[in-house]
Amino acid sequence: MTDHTPDPAPAPAPAPADRIGDGTRAVRAGLPEPVKNEPPLPGPVFAAHFHLPGDVEGPYTYGRDTNPTWTLLEQAIGELEAPGQDGAQTVVFASGMAAISAVLLSQTRTGDTVVLPDDGYQALPLLREQLEAYGVRVRTAPTSGDAQLAVLDGARVLWIETPSNPGLDVCDVRRLVEAAHAGGALVAVDNTLATPLGQRPLELGADFSVASGTKGLTGHGDLLLGYVVCRDPELAAGIRRWRKIVGAIPGPMEAWLAHRSLATIQLRAQRQWANALAVAEALAGRAEVTGLRYPGLPSDPSHKTAALQMTGFGSIVSFTLPDRGHAERFLSALRLVEDATSFGGVRSTAERRGRWGGDAVSEGFIRFSAGAEDTEDLVRDVLRALDAAGPAA
Repeated sequence: MTDHTPDPAPAPAPAPADRIGDGTRAVRAGLPEPVKNEPPLPGPVFAAHFHLPGDVEGPYTYGRDTNPTWTLLEQAIGELEAPGQDGAQTVVFASGMAAISAVLLSQTRTGDTVVLPDDGYQALPLLREQLEAYGVRVRTAPTSGDAQLAVLDGARVLWIETPSNPGLDVCDVRRLVEAAHAGGALVAVDNTLATPLGQRPLELGADFSVASGTKGLTGHGDLLLGYVVCRDPELAAGIRRWRKIVGAIPGPMEAWLAHRSLATIQLRAQRQWANALAVAEALAGRAEVTGLRYPGLPSDPSHKTAALQMTGFGSIVSFTLPDRGHAERFLSALRLVEDATSFGGVRSTAERRGRWGGDAVSEGFIRFSAGAEDTEDLVRDVLRALDAAGPAA
């Protein structure tokens, strides 16, 4: 008898790494090959040392150098920051500032020049003091208008923060990279606010993508973490050597928690970005609100540039209320928003940034981080709190 059963159709070839969706990539990133009876994501390895008879060889020797839990997390972050770029390498750190310091301090020597934004993260002035103490010259310029171009001459490293924190200005990364590389400078981009789902600096030409994983990357406000991703293996080796020297290593539990949290980054980011836009749109109609900034608003001064290099505009909205008292009444009246620093978490937070000092903002300036609450509930809470804040009696 002739068998007329058709041959089974061949299984579809897997999509190239740079063509699968971000959600698919996020839930699979950094997972080891499946092994029968083993967990999909192995638990944290709490080893200070490893069995090492004979010659020193193999990937794991001592806990300050390498750890299997870091390895999986580094692979995962690399897949998100640089999909399809097989040569990209990631180095994870104990905090975002450890990662920032590793780049700036490992890549400069006495007599070098570094260009920083003058409107960036408030800890950058502290780092500037340390660089200058080591004999490194530091120049600064604002993020907006690509103003750092004017002070690039002779620089060793250009540090970009876009969108800037907390002012939310945006610069043209491609333009700055082209100019910096033409002059022989390395370029690092702080990608904390955008996250790798919103912006991929290496694809824009940068040498380093650096971020605090404490914020939107992990999104739950329960760990401190930082990372550096490099396209050049030699640059990565220098960053890794710096981590070994200063010992700024993440704990294995933090690394495991971070890897677990990455699986939901797309789900979190999509809701947070939608909420941020909705809050910004609601604030735009309020007379007491001035200086409203959100790169996702078509009316925002940074929108045109941001739209050319970002696939998502982040969870942060900034705005100014008339004075300190007005801002504090607003924050006290919020019910769904925590008065806390940091940003990028699943629970909305807001704070009056002037209370810290160090940022060039007015007393009524608010940095608002949209969480994953229902959009209607969050917007209603913000508008109700604004009504309750009112003018002082």
